[in-house]
Amino acid sequence: MASESGESNMDREMILADFQACTGIDNIAEAITLLELNNWDLVAAINGVIPQENGILQSNFSSEASQAGMFGPPSQSEAADAAAGGAVPTPSSSSLSSSPPSSSTSAFCPVNSASSASSSSSSSSRQIVERQPRMLNFRVEYRQRTVDLVLEEGSTVGEIKTILETELAVPVSKMQLKGWKSGDVSDTTVMRSLHLPKNNSLYVLTPEIASTAGTSTSKNSGLQESLNQNFLLVISHREAQRDYSLNFPGSKTIQEVKRNVSDLTNIPVRHQQWDGWPASASDDSMTLAVSGITFPCHHLSVCRRSSAANSQEPTEECADVHMVSDSDADDFEDASEFGVDDSEMFGLGSSTCRKAPMMPENSENEADALLHFSAEFSSRYGETHPMFFIGTLEAASQEAFYGKAQRSAFRAFCVAGHRSECVFPARKLLAIYLHNDDSVLSNVFCSQMMCADSIVAYLSQNFITWAWDVTKEANKARLLTMCTRHFGSVVTQTIRTYKTDQFPLLLIVMGKRTSNEVLNVIQGNTTVDELMMRLMGAMEIFTAQQLEDIKDEDEREIRETVKREQDEAYRVSLEADRKKREAQEKEEAEQNRLERKRKEQEDEKEAIRLSLEHSLPIEPDEDSAEQISKLRVRTPSGEFLERRFLSSCKLQVLFDFVASKGFPFEEFKLLTTFPRKNITQLDPGADLLEAKLFPQETLFLEAKE
Repeated sequence: MASESGESNMDREMILADFQACTGIDNIAEAITLLELNNWDLVAAINGVIPQENGILQSNFSSEASQAGMFGPPSQSEAADAAAGGAVPTPSSSSLSSSPPSSSTSAFCPVNSASSASSSSSSSSRQIVERQPRMLNFRVEYRQRTVDLVLEEGSTVGEIKTILETELAVPVSKMQLKGWKSGDVSDTTVMRSLHLPKNNSLYVLTPEIASTAGTSTSKNSGLQESLNQNFLLVISHREAQRDYSLNFPGSKTIQEVKRNVSDLTNIPVRHQQWDGWPASASDDSMTLAVSGITFPCHHLSVCRRSSAANSQEPTEECADVHMVSDSDADDFEDASEFGVDDSEMFGLGSSTCRKAPMMPENSENEADALLHFSAEFSSRYGETHPMFFIGTLEAASQEAFYGKAQRSAFRAFCVAGHRSECVFPARKLLAIYLHNDDSVLSNVFCSQMMCADSIVAYLSQNFITWAWDVTKEANKARLLTMCTRHFGSVVTQTIRTYKTDQFPLLLIVMGKRTSNEVLNVIQGNTTVDELMMRLMGAMEIFTAQQLEDIKDEDEREIRETVKREQDEAYRVSLEADRKKREAQEKEEAEQNRLERKRKEQEDEKEAIRLSLEHSLPIEPDEDSAEQISKLRVRTPSGEFLERRFLSSCKLQVLFDFVASKGFPFEEFKLLTTFPRKNITQLDPGADLLEAKLFPQETLFLEAKE
């Protein structure tokens, strides 16, 4: 049995992983329940599930069986040592790593401490399979030289400088080693604390040492200037048809740029296909300053590499560390004392897990915080995970509940006559993932549930996934404020009721016309099949609700269509009435204009007539001494106009007389009866005698054609 002090120091995640490995229980909830029943006493819980009669934790084992089953047959020297009463030598880590135990093999395996002949007098002992140190690769650039180094993760920065002093002949005191992701570091910093990737690119600056040649000094100063400059990269994501304008310092490597673009586009680095990099940028470890890109702005494009071109790249995995205990297991100690990472004991296969928070505390910009979350999630659990929405919770709600792209496709599909098959409306469900690093379920849920291919595909097709980290109290308080604003106090109070060990949570939210409703809250103690069933159940509810909404929208659209048609008919009627009224008004205006014009013409004619009438000479008497010509004029209406003129009067006087009676010279012609002669064609200055209109004559008026 483990002592109370050993149990208090033991991490629950490691206990849970060891318990599952020993018992073969895959259900996390069942395993946690059994451990809680035994107050998280690992050996007691194992004995409660696997009786001691099975020989799992008994102190006496067959030496040959245990050794052969675990490490293969012993050598002659080992057999001799065992016969002498010594402990069986621990197998080398290389032999262990060459044949790692399967998932069904227990992490606690009995080891015989003596030969079968002296097994009754053997004492308990613990043997540890040592972990292979993690090696890091460094490429260091200095002026025209490049140095490649390989060091253990436990080395310090000062040790790198010491090696570089030998290679470059540069004193450590005058050497500045740049290119660290976390900024400048001291010589005593252990590289393990920097959480570095396997491959790293650094460069050396020596401002106090002048170059031996003027050209070298110029190039070095130019490189230093380029490293301090900011490059604007305009990156076009071809599939999404979207452009990103990103600023990077010249000290950034091409690999770091590709990782940042991976967070934005959700395209893993190994699946990215780029266009626009210069031919000189052949190594991703190169900095932007020496890559040959255009300053200050350079255009690139990226897309996902076709599946046929995707190559299976080896993934770096840390060596598993397994502890081997004897049958008594009385002196169980925490694995951290032996340099074993609890995340590795939990089977996550990554030495950098839990090194950095999923989300920075008190981040001012939610989009930046979610970018950090997505990048950290990818570094911990791999590139296969749901595509997290980068933006505020309000923006994610708008994207999920008020989309239009599928709605138009749905309309077109229904028009084609397949309405019964239209089950994918525009809106989607909103999945809110709440992460908590303090929960023992977080790593298992993320690695086994959120990264499962079936879950990732289903979430990507039917959900907008938004994530938040509630490990820090400030971030949790910020989340509760956002939930209160968007979903109400009930959802906020529900989140408050969940304990740390019940995280992570997956909230399924459905948008309605009037409010947002939380359909389901999925806790971390679930399985992939159960998670998929609950997601599908929420999707069925959502689909049914959407079909009702679509029916209501169709009815509303029909009503709006009828109303629009009525409004259009009314508008057309009003337009016709308006045009008719305008035509009538126009006609009346034209008639009034013509009437005014006619009246003006009549008034003008009357004025002319009166003027001519007043200008006529006085009609002579019949008994006048002068010669008198008596003329008789028949009008078109049959009336006769009679007047006496002096024979010396001009024809113009006759014309004026006729015009004064309403028959102007411009409209009528004056004719003689026999012979027929047009008087109006004669010279108006000739007198009546010359025109042979003496002593009397009958004339008639005829309208001109």
